[in-house]
Amino acid sequence: MILTERRCLWCAAEPLLRKYHDEEWGVPQHDDRILFEHLLMESMSCGLSWLLMLRKRRCFARNFSRFDYAQVAGYDDEETARIMADPEMIHAERKVRAVVNNARRFLDVRREFGSFAAYVWSFTNGRTVIYPAYQKQRLTRSALSDTFSADLRRRGFKFVGTVSMFSFLEACGVINDHLHGCFRCGETRALNKTVIVADPDASWIAGK
Repeated sequence: MILTERRCLWCAAEPLLRKYHDEEWGVPQHDDRILFEHLLMESMSCGLSWLLMLRKRRCFARNFSRFDYAQVAGYDDEETARIMADPEMIHAERKVRAVVNNARRFLDVRREFGSFAAYVWSFTNGRTVIYPAYQKQRLTRSALSDTFSADLRRRGFKFVGTVSMFSFLEACGVINDHLHGCFRCGETRALNKTVIVADPDASWIAGK
């Protein structure tokens, strides 16, 4: 894979993608509000580009209580209609309703695990996963994302397929897929001292 300006190639063409790559992608995340934001954006992104999600980020924040999952969990049909009436919103009612549903399930997970972050990181025992295979060809799923996605769906979450959840885990630093020549590779990996190098199809996830 080719690097441009010592960055991962996928972000090279668009300034907004470069900013996201340079400041957020692959940073180990333990803030539930930010995790909910990423989960919301991944659910909304099904069939659409991530660049569009970044462009709609302010719209999402405005319509979903600045990603306050407790408030979103209380949304009713009137709130759904309000969101759908926003001309800047992605007009997919099933996705909007899925966000509200996922906020409710998010609260269920917090009650069980203490935080959504604790739940997410329990799949790797707090470790960041590195896939050497990614250096040769971009991955879109793994045994980890398969397991994570299946557990979310079992808990009632919507629009959380394995490809979307692989992207979610990359974004939140559970998986670190920065290329070796990228200037963010070493920086982001240093943020979690405990890592595991794994085959993407290895079913090593403890306790799941």
